[in-house]
Amino acid sequence: MRTIRALLAGMGISAVLLSGSVNAATTQADTIVKTDHGKVRGVIQNGVREFKGIPYAAPPVGDLRWVEPQPLKPWTGVLDATKYGSACPQLGRYGLTEASETEDCLHINVTAPYSGKREPNHKRPVIVWIHGGGFVGGSSALYPLDTMAKSGDAVVVSLNYRVGVFGFMPHPGFGKAHNGGYGLEDQRAAMRWVKRNIAAFGGDPNNITLAAESAGASSVCMHIVAPKETTGLFNKAIIQSGGCAHQLKSVAESSATGTTVAAKVGCLDAATAPACMRTKPVNDLLNAATEAMGSNLMTYAPSFGTDTVPLQPSVAIDSGQIVKVPMINGGNRDELRLYVAYAVQGGDVINAGNYSAHLESEYGKDKVDDVLAEYPLENYSSPPVALAAATSDFTLKNGLNNCIYLQGGKSLAKHVDVYEYVFADANAPPVTEDPGFEMGAVHSAELPYQFPHFSNTTKLDGPDLAPASQRLADQMMAYWTSFAKTGKPSAPNSPHWNKFTADKMVLQFEPGKVGYFDASDQHKCGFWKKQYPDILTKIVDPTK
Repeated sequence: MRTIRALLAGMGISAVLLSGSVNAATTQADTIVKTDHGKVRGVIQNGVREFKGIPYAAPPVGDLRWVEPQPLKPWTGVLDATKYGSACPQLGRYGLTEASETEDCLHINVTAPYSGKREPNHKRPVIVWIHGGGFVGGSSALYPLDTMAKSGDAVVVSLNYRVGVFGFMPHPGFGKAHNGGYGLEDQRAAMRWVKRNIAAFGGDPNNITLAAESAGASSVCMHIVAPKETTGLFNKAIIQSGGCAHQLKSVAESSATGTTVAAKVGCLDAATAPACMRTKPVNDLLNAATEAMGSNLMTYAPSFGTDTVPLQPSVAIDSGQIVKVPMINGGNRDELRLYVAYAVQGGDVINAGNYSAHLESEYGKDKVDDVLAEYPLENYSSPPVALAAATSDFTLKNGLNNCIYLQGGKSLAKHVDVYEYVFADANAPPVTEDPGFEMGAVHSAELPYQFPHFSNTTKLDGPDLAPASQRLADQMMAYWTSFAKTGKPSAPNSPHWNKFTADKMVLQFEPGKVGYFDASDQHKCGFWKKQYPDILTKIVDPTK
């Protein structure tokens, strides 16, 4: 009997070609995955399988504006999943981020390592990344997931969610259960999608790490303090510059913004304002929301007092009313130099003559002398750096400060394992144009260490890291992905990362100097505790 090889040769078909055809067929099969709503087709490249722009909820348009995400209708055929879905509606910011007016934006992306081999019994850890953007912007398209997926042998997921006026604005006429929490509810709908579908992409639905930075990290805090809604949706959490202990406004307080926005677009009758606003063009609402926001960066931060965020987060954490999972928690040493830079670039003048006035605006007349004494100009290279040093250590105006990170970590550590850190690479790539003073480890400066060439734009045109910074990036990635796998962060040839039990047990990430330091001492938290004991020492429940 002639062999298959001989038969093929007689037909003019080589064994090599046959092998290639089989591999091509296998590859093509691996690009199609069946989800609970239909099949999707992704792409294989750079050692990963990528699936982008998969809808996870119905488009929140028309009557579904300011309503919690609704179920998606199944589709027939195979959905193309090779391109990111649109960012949710937002205006461009800081000359970097891109505007969008598209409300059909609730999409999810999945990236998984690809070896070319079938691995039916290999379930990888899952990392769900939630983008930042001050609760008013951002997009999952800014974060390439392939490096994290390959480095950690993990399935990595990202998603879009409603922001700003559409995602985080309460109004007296909206439904009480989720008023102003629509962006967070979008995230939870995406998390439930992951729980149902991630096994089809090779992920372990029982080993999911929720991870994020900035507003995304604050969102993770909100999921942690809503155990009735989120228990079982994730098994670990990574909070980068989230400020879980930052004081939020209640829904009743924040609803004034919704009333203002409604008035600005001509919806003056409180009873009919929601229906009226649902007829208004996206851009009109975005512009009205920006006017209402003014200079307050926290205007569209989450509010508490609903099913979405039941309690003031600091109260919930301190009392243990949380999802109890292991956590990495921390932030960046020079956080608010970035926002001081934005202010200077916008024309704000910060000099020796008005330094005191800036501090008074930040902390109030009754505290300015004490803050001046603690942060004298002669200790810093310039007035903007001095102002940024004070606010990066502590500010009431937002959650991006190191004493709040420590307070949140301490409260969480009473109930769960917490691994506390500070990112401190003074030579991190700049994330904005030169403001005339040194930047350092500012807010979001660590993102290129996790997402190569991150630039806050879809161009992904950030520079390569310097060799020492790249070595630090490799260490950080190892810690992060090992935590996602096991719940305990570790990295080869690096310090053992102990649980956070004292101020001196904070791991500082600095090139060539990764190790423990006293974060409270460095960030003058003892001073700030005396100034704000109800926030940083004794947690006070404002509802009582």
